[in-house]
Formats: sequence, structure tokens, C-alpha cells
Amino acid sequence: MYTGAAGMIVQQHTMDAISNNLANVDTTAYKEDVSVHKAFPELMLRRMNTEITQLPISRTAPHLGSVDRAPVVGKLGTGVEQNEVFTVFEQGSMKQTGNSFDLALEGDGFFVVQTPYGERLTRNGSFHLGPEGLLVTKEGYPVLGENGPIRAKANNFIVDQDGRVFHNERFADDPERLVSQTENEWDETVQVDTLRMVDVDSSRYLKKMGSSLYRTTWESGDAYTLQDSRPKVRQGFLETSNVNPVKQMVKMIEVNRAYEANQKVIQSHDQASDKLINQAMRF
Repeated sequence: MYTGAAGMIVQQHTMDAISNNLANVDTTAYKEDVSVHKAFPELMLRRMNTEITQLPISRTAPHLGSVDRAPVVGKLGTGVEQNEVFTVFEQGSMKQTGNSFDLALEGDGFFVVQTPYGERLTRNGSFHLGPEGLLVTKEGYPVLGENGPIRAKANNFIVDQDGRVFHNERFADDPERLVSQTENEWDETVQVDTLRMVDVDSSRYLKKMGSSLYRTTWESGDAYTLQDSRPKVRQGFLETSNVNPVKQMVKMIEVNRAYEANQKVIQSHDQASDKLINQAMRF
């Protein structure tokens, strides 16, 4: 009964992860969660009613009793338990938006934003211009550059693939002209800052904090600033979720069947116990 109950609990955790993935299929830069479970230690089964159990204790191994010398006939599983829920940081596809404040990362790495709880990591580049002229997230958290929060101006904001942020007052009213500047006109462009991009040693152990934010843990290691192997920045694009809804639906069916199988185990055990107590014990 406890083995079946343990299996039902594990399938419930797996279903929670699948449901969360399906609910965030359209969430920008969402990363899929995977629930992993492992088996409890197996119980060794031995054949007891045999002549070998009646043999005297061996002189070469006097500490072994009759049970230890009985032949092994198999193993009995004692259930499963949830081991961990980790995040798969596979690259999502790029969706063009045409909004100059939308940024997407192509490669491993994260943006850094300042929150009331400290610095947090994110791959959601759906930013906008804050009331104080800062580049902020939808929650109002400032996006950090190498020199602190990044200041931006509407129709006068361009980011190259290396994450460098430029302004050019000459084309403040013509954003398309800003993107297609000639070589001489680029001389008037001022680099404001460079997007700060970081990574960790084991990204699978990052902790989700909601709002597409992550924080480091002891297992993931501290975040370090990327210098050479920086991801490419795509302005005017957003990274989509890496969740495959078809695969998630297939997993959901498998989990439902596994849950029902464990449920039937408990029902069968309950019916057998009922017959033993209410019928056999009467005689």
C-alpha cells in the first residue's frame, strides 16, 4: 500500500511540473522544468523453506546465519521518491517584434536586473523605458550594464550583437535612420554602456523566483561576468519558450496512466484486506 502511495505522490509532482510547463508555453524565454524521481532501496528476497537453511553455521564465515546462506530468488521494489526538479536551459526560437526595446540572447548567458531582493538573472528581454529614463523589466526592475542601470531614450536606442548600447541625438526622431547610419554618421554615435551578461557553472540548479527571474544557489555556483564567450544580442527580437506542447501532452498521458496503475494497487490491497478482516477472520 505504501509503495503504491509513494508512486502516486511522485506522479503528482511530475504532473505539477508538466502543468506549469503547459501554462507557460507562450511566456517569453520560459525554460522547461523536468521532475526526476528515483527508486527506494530494493528488498532482497530469499527462499527460506529449503534444506540449505538447516545447515550448520559455516566455519569459514561463522558470522553468517541461516538467512544469509539462503538462496536469492529476486528483489522487491519498495517504491519511488522525487529526487529533484531541474530546469532545461535549451535555446528557444527567435520571434521578431520590431520593438527596439525587445532584446533576445542567442547562446548561454543571462541579463542582470536589480530587484529589492538583490541582483537576479533573466533571459526575458521584454524591456521598456521606465519613468526615470532607465531600461527596465515589466515589473519595473532596472536592467544593469557594466556601469550600473542603463539609461535609454525613445527612438534613440540601439544595441549591437555584443551588447553595446549606443545613442545618437542626431537621429532622435528617426529610429530607422539610427539603425542604418553611414560610417561618418557613426562617428557621432555615443556608446552609453554595455549590457552586463553573466553565467553560472551549473545553470540547472538555478532557482526560479517568478516573473522569469532566477537566483543563484549553492549548487549552481555564483554568477560570473562573461567576457569572451558572450551570447549574441538580437535587438527587436524575443526568445520564445523552449516547451514543446506536444511532448508535454504525451507525458501528461503517461503520468495519468502511471497514477491510475498505482491507484489500482492500493484498491486491490484494500479489497484483499477487507476480505481478510471481515470474511476470513470470522472462521
